[in-house]
Amino acid sequence: MSSYKNYFLITLIISLLFGCAAINQPDNDTKLDITKKSFEGEDELIVHALEFENMKAYDKSVEIYIKLFNKTNRYIYLTRALRLNLEQKKYNDVIELAKRNINKESSEYENILRTYIVALRKVEKYDEALKNAKELLSNYNNSKNYEIIADIYYLQKKYEQAVGFYESAYVTDYKPRALLNLANILYVYLNQKEKALSYLETHIRLYGDELVIDYKLLSMYQEEKNINGIVSILKRIYYKYKKDENQVSMMKTNVLLISYLEKKDIKEAIEFLEKENINLEKLLTLYRQSKQDKKALDVLIRIYEKSSNIDLLAQVAVLEFESAEDKREVIQSVIRKFEEVLTVLDNHIYQNYLGYLLIDFDIDVKKGLELVKLALKKAPKNIAYIDSLAWGHYKLKNCKKAYDNMKIVVDAIGLEDKEIKLHWKKIKECQK
Repeated sequence: MSSYKNYFLITLIISLLFGCAAINQPDNDTKLDITKKSFEGEDELIVHALEFENMKAYDKSVEIYIKLFNKTNRYIYLTRALRLNLEQKKYNDVIELAKRNINKESSEYENILRTYIVALRKVEKYDEALKNAKELLSNYNNSKNYEIIADIYYLQKKYEQAVGFYESAYVTDYKPRALLNLANILYVYLNQKEKALSYLETHIRLYGDELVIDYKLLSMYQEEKNINGIVSILKRIYYKYKKDENQVSMMKTNVLLISYLEKKDIKEAIEFLEKENINLEKLLTLYRQSKQDKKALDVLIRIYEKSSNIDLLAQVAVLEFESAEDKREVIQSVIRKFEEVLTVLDNHIYQNYLGYLLIDFDIDVKKGLELVKLALKKAPKNIAYIDSLAWGHYKLKNCKKAYDNMKIVVDAIGLEDKEIKLHWKKIKECQK
């Protein structure tokens, strides 16, 4: 590799290093001149440190960063070493290294002190952590440093003090993390549920939907069993996913939303599904539940046309017949559909249904009776099928067979059903 290309690669790696280390820095941090080397071989050491990081050999990487810091006095290297130790949960190493090298004049002072405080907090040295955190805030008044103090108070179970600092953190930049912590303490520990909900709702109204806030609100409303609140939040989440074109999450949210809308008002659930033109299967179910058979039939036809599932054609036939005010107007259409279905499916339910129609409407009683017998071969104890058989024999004037079979039905289920009662009456008259 040419010396020019090698220099370009090293410079790029150094830029990435300092770029990563600069994440979450205050805006007024001093920028480093990364092209100016402090000693021969600095670039190579940086490359080795990064390679060890990629290999997850963090101890070796830390060793190199400390060496770089000692040779250059660039505190960015110290910050890097501290953060790697923190990630490995080597909190005492962080405390010792940071305490030994904290320098108020350094551009990395805020980051080093903050890392030091986090390590103190992890080893439960809360008083020392709090003292340093307040010093940090006095020098750098920003949301993160308010949160650090709030976190310590929270761990000490000093919830009132924690709330005050979380509120300050939130009003400094209106970021979700501080708000979520604030709302959680208000709701769970201080029993100020309305205030917690108000904070979250107000944030959404002022700054728009954020899923992390929406889901926190949803969990609170679910705990409160507040159906109106749950529905409101689920609609927000649904439309957020819709806007982002996240179809999978949108449909999962829709299922949950409709389940709550059903509990609240089935009419509202239907209106929502009609408006969004989705989840036709669920819309069909709701139409059936609310006895809107005409609309149910239209939706079922749409579902069938999309899928070409022959089983759905049978369901279309059933619904077409049941929803018709004048059954004779649709009987031929219904029969054609069932005949088409039965050329493909050997289904005893549809065999009996078509058989009974052919018998009851005197269209082809013999054929109807044969279909019912086919159904009974598969389900010989099915009372509905035995009723169809008895009715077919009655139509053919086979009164004895009709009576014997109908008696089985009556003995089994009685005469509560109007149709069974009619059949029994007619067949008994046939016997006389």
